[in-house]
Formats: sequence, structure tokens, C-alpha cells
Amino acid sequence: MILYDQRIKMVLDRFFALLLLLCLFPIFILIAVLVLFINGSPIIFRQERPGLNEKIFTIFKFRTMKNEHDSDGNLLPDINRITRFGMFLRTWSLDELPELLNILKGDMSFVGPRPLLIKYLPLYNDVQKRRHSVKPGLTGWAQINGRNVTTWEARFDHDIYYVDNISFGFDLKIVLRTLLKVIKRDGINSSKNETMEEFQIKK
Repeated sequence: MILYDQRIKMVLDRFFALLLLLCLFPIFILIAVLVLFINGSPIIFRQERPGLNEKIFTIFKFRTMKNEHDSDGNLLPDINRITRFGMFLRTWSLDELPELLNILKGDMSFVGPRPLLIKYLPLYNDVQKRRHSVKPGLTGWAQINGRNVTTWEARFDHDIYYVDNISFGFDLKIVLRTLLKVIKRDGINSSKNETMEEFQIKK
């Protein structure tokens, strides 16, 4: 049995993140050029997210949408701004390649609960808050059990299940099943929008 504490997990994360960045560097550059040409500048989408112990970090992704506004200067809804190339990147999860840099920095892991929006932090109950007791991941148990086509309650249940059952074997299982999900392009969109609906407390 492999001893699998957070230090070993971090070493493995950084080793494989660096290896993938080196192997995928030509693809990384190609996507960056296409994003600049099709979606415009900046190439990288940056947004603050809560990580381990709710510490805020900046997540990196390839831009999938244009900065188009209405007549009042407000950003149009995501579904109106996402480009075909952006949808292609999301479908194959290529927009998340820059998150390998987050893993190298130590902000993220390959496997863990996905980092959500800061504005959700006050909405979590005591159980849901436990998703921040481990580093957020590039993929996770919730992502292979519905991704964007599931309820928030189920998603949080999967996150907490991962926190309570984290192990090397479990992580490996999640990574392999994630690759199958990406190949099958399974669970990308919710039924109402291009991404999952916002989390709100049920009244």
C-alpha cells in the first residue's frame, strides 16, 4: 500500500504537471495563437477562486468567450459570447490546460473538488465547506459523476465523498475515468446553459 499524504501528492502533482507542459508545449502554443486570433486578447482568462482552506488564488484558463457588451455596457450572457472555437476547447477540456501552471505553483492538484466562485463561500453549510480541506483539482469525483449535468447537492456530496476517501488508488481511478469522459465528450453542458447554473441556497 502506498503512503499517500499531501506531501507525496504535491510532489506527484508537480512532476506530472511539468512533464505534461513539456510534452504538450507545441499544442499549448498552437491553442494560444488560435485564441488570440479568434477570441482576441488576452489569451489567458484569469479569475480569483478559493483553494485549500479557502485561500484565494488566481486560476488560469484559455479564453473561450469574446468580451461583447450590450448597449448599456453590460457583458452579454455566456451563451452569446462563447465562440465555436471556445466551445471546441471546452468540449475537449483544452481550455483547462493552463491550470497545469496552477498545479506547478501548488495552488491546485490534478484531483480534487473543482475551485468554484468566491461569491459561493458564504452560501456553503458546514458540511459543504469541507470541500476546501483539500486542494482543488483539475478534475474530481464530481466531474466524472455528472460534471455540468447534475445538481449542486449531488456535486457537493461527491466532493465530500472524495475528501473522506482520498487515496492514491482513488485519484488514479478518477484520472482514468476523466480521460474516458473527455474522449466521449460526456457531461459537458447542463440542460439550460453552456455551463452549470449558479449555486443558490434553496428557500
